[in-house]
Amino acid sequence: MTITAEPAASSKPGQDHKLRRELGFWSLTGIAFGGIIGSGWLFGAFYGAAAAGPAAVLSWIIAGAALTLVALVLIELGAGTPESGGMVRWPMLANGPLAGTLVGWAMLLAVANSMAAQASAIVQYADRYLPGLYVDDALSASGKAAGAALLFVLVVLNWFGVKLFARLNFAVTVIKVLVPVVTVVALLLASFNPGNVSAGGGFAPYGWSAPLTAIAGAGIIYALNGFATPIELSGEARNPRRDIPRAVMTAIVLSVLLNVVLQIAFVLAVPEGSLAGGWAGLNFSSPFGELALLLNLGWLATLIYANAVFSPSGSTYVIVATGSRETYGVAKNRALPRRFAAVDDHAGVPRNAIALNFALSMVCLLPASRWQEIIGVVGVLALLTYCLCTVAAGTFRLAAPERLAGWIRGLHWIAPAGFIVGSELVYWSSWQTLRTALPVLLATVLLFVALRRREYDLAAELRTGAWLLVFLGWQLVLSGLGTFGGSGVIPAPWDTVAVALCGLLTYYWGVRSGTAYLRRRSSEHL
Repeated sequence: MTITAEPAASSKPGQDHKLRRELGFWSLTGIAFGGIIGSGWLFGAFYGAAAAGPAAVLSWIIAGAALTLVALVLIELGAGTPESGGMVRWPMLANGPLAGTLVGWAMLLAVANSMAAQASAIVQYADRYLPGLYVDDALSASGKAAGAALLFVLVVLNWFGVKLFARLNFAVTVIKVLVPVVTVVALLLASFNPGNVSAGGGFAPYGWSAPLTAIAGAGIIYALNGFATPIELSGEARNPRRDIPRAVMTAIVLSVLLNVVLQIAFVLAVPEGSLAGGWAGLNFSSPFGELALLLNLGWLATLIYANAVFSPSGSTYVIVATGSRETYGVAKNRALPRRFAAVDDHAGVPRNAIALNFALSMVCLLPASRWQEIIGVVGVLALLTYCLCTVAAGTFRLAAPERLAGWIRGLHWIAPAGFIVGSELVYWSSWQTLRTALPVLLATVLLFVALRRREYDLAAELRTGAWLLVFLGWQLVLSGLGTFGGSGVIPAPWDTVAVALCGLLTYYWGVRSGTAYLRRRSSEHL
């Protein structure tokens, strides 16, 4: 016999009762800010300047505004339906197994790649102290082994429960935030070159589309991506309705402000003579550390190189924790074997999910050569997950309002706006990134059919999820035809306008399909 949805009684099919509600406001804020301030600040300003010149400052502001819209939707979901691994659970509950499976596997890839990217960043900077880890602009075999060993240590630290994790993370976050602040002050005092804004081709030397492409391609969206970590741990918050909104918004505002200041400092501190080949001609493997040495700030370079190991380690510590909850949610969606939805009785953490993420991160780390090769795909996968969550919020608003907190006024326009913005950010990631990431997700539909053909009415599920398949399809087509690395058949700005229109139509299609799905599910269990 086939079914169209999992039973209502299994809306929380994992072992959430074993998770421990021990996280307060300061712990959640530390987790959010700690998740954001990692390897992104070490590389984002450099790659942003190389991609867009001084106009990279706009990339941080646009990304921050876009993520704020998405964050408001996630806050509404996290406060209304607090559940560990919620970002992979809400699309499943709102739009059915196909959406839940796709977002789950996307999140699996994003978590594994994030862990690998952080380890890669740490090793690149650690090469200063242990030469041979990073050779010829690529991780050496010993560098990859060092990255793997570091991830293993962080997995072990997460093995013993969320309370220990929260205490260690808060202390680490306070320390690691001080270093970028000191870096900004020291660089501007040592080298202040306002002429850099017009040097190297002007404020926007590579055109006004470059700051948009840099949002994903230069790692800017990746650098801000940790804001959702408290939401993923909402099932372990003491008072999620009160503390999660404050923690998330505090972290976003502070992190955008810090990164904008870092970008300005980098642009103004680079010696004018280094810009003979333009911003794209800069060649730093450890940007802020090498810039400090170039300015004869040996003490600052030592501090940055030490922090470059310490800071991403703290963020990776957060990623290991929250990523395990996401994998736990994927298993609750039945997109992974049930053993990964188990919670350890003693520690109160999903240890099997932690172990799986470590194994997958090794698969991502070992073939990669450097940080930038990994982060582009991570940004796209995260953005796709956010898009699906906005559709879930729109669906709940119409068909299951009890799942929302009712705090965010204007959700009727914030959710579709968040979807459109997310769609634009995915599109701006460039054809080079999307031609890899999107076909992989489309291919998972075949895997879904193969694995679930006896379990569900596949025709009904494919009809319910058709909007999602079309969404991935038109993103791929418009990317190939547009101006962000594509053929340019659709000129700017009409390619961006087309994405916005397609995004708006897709959002309402997704909400309509989700609403029909929930009503059908409700009638089947009357």
